[in-house]
Amino acid sequence: MPLEPLLSIEEAARRLGGVSPNTISAWLVQGRMQRTKVGGRTMIRESELAKVIEDGGKSATGKRGGAVETAA
Repeated sequence: MPLEPLLSIEEAARRLGGVSPNTISAWLVQGRMQRTKVGGRTMIRESELAKVIEDGGKSATGKRGGAVETAA
């Protein structure tokens, strides 16, 4: 069984069209992407990038809580 390629935060950011590495880090903290630890390094599986692309960058946890204002 072949191993899935792992990417650094910087490589993942480039692969997602040049988003900021800080954005990738924030998504990891928010749980929108899952990290894989290798030693002390945070790596991201290619399948995680595919999920983000498939979801169009939307949160995997669904809509955020809070009131929605509507025009009366």
